[in-house]
Amino acid sequence: MAFVQIMELSTSKSDALMELDAQWRAASEGKRTLRRSIVGRDRNDPKRHVILAFFDSFESALENSELPETKEFAAKFGDFTDGPIKFSDFDIIEDLS
Repeated sequence: MAFVQIMELSTSKSDALMELDAQWRAASEGKRTLRRSIVGRDRNDPKRHVILAFFDSFESALENSELPETKEFAAKFGDFTDGPIKFSDFDIIEDLS
């Protein structure tokens, strides 16, 4: 079953966060199980961001989390946020795209 993780965060360093993401993508090329990601910024609060991370399954998301490159990324990720990150995990039960 397809799976999506949604992360909600506040940051005043979105450019640095996007650069960190680009570094992770380069380092995890050919290994990561992330299929797609979308980053959104709130029009009414430019510090508020959401990240939607799409995977083939919950298990593939766990596999991605265990990559050394992902663990290194996660350790640095919090340096670019202005507070805690809220994680929400969803099994996709319908996709009409």
